[in-house]
Amino acid sequence: MTAPTPPSPNHGPSRSAPSYDPWGSAPHGKDPGGEGYARASAGREVLEGAVAAAAVAVLGVALGLLWLWLAPRVPLISDGTAVYLKDSEGEETIGADGTFVLLALGIGALSGAAVFLARRRGGVGVVIGLAAGALAGSLLAWWLGVQLGPGQDVAAQARAVGEGRVFDAPLKLHAKGALLAWPLAALGVHLALTSLFGPRDPEPAHPLHPGWGPPPGGAEDRPGA
Repeated sequence: MTAPTPPSPNHGPSRSAPSYDPWGSAPHGKDPGGEGYARASAGREVLEGAVAAAAVAVLGVALGLLWLWLAPRVPLISDGTAVYLKDSEGEETIGADGTFVLLALGIGALSGAAVFLARRRGGVGVVIGLAAGALAGSLLAWWLGVQLGPGQDVAAQARAVGEGRVFDAPLKLHAKGALLAWPLAALGVHLALTSLFGPRDPEPAHPLHPGWGPPPGGAEDRPGA
């Protein structure tokens, strides 16, 4: 009669070592800090975008005043019954649009560089805020230049100055596409600076799969080593 086999020291059923599956996915479950972090990150993006939009849109006042000051005037003259261009071959009409575009490009480049320097790490919220603020600034500059420029009632101005007297036409922006010059310039400069001087993401240790790599014991543990 043989003696009974003594139990194993762990007093329990033997368990095999967990196998490693390089194609397996991460364990399912809720990260306790993931939802809160995502909410805080989204709130920070919205706040930074709003601040960038407000700061950029304020520059529309400067653009509007510069446009009012530098845009060429369109001279008109009245014969008592109708109002005509004093110089029918003059280029002052398109000159106002060109002046607005050139000024908007310059301010757009400056605002794009300023936003990059203020928020070097970038972010979707900052970019959206920059674009929205630039478009709002263009609209503000257009409205301000028109309101502070010569009166919009041409007939009233003609009666006020009298027959045969020259007066300035209202300041107008004929090509509404000029309003996009500032946003395009700002985004272009910001993108260029971000690609050249922005922070770089760290390279992953194993780009193909986070679990790929040598076995824990080294090369001698590999089959055939």
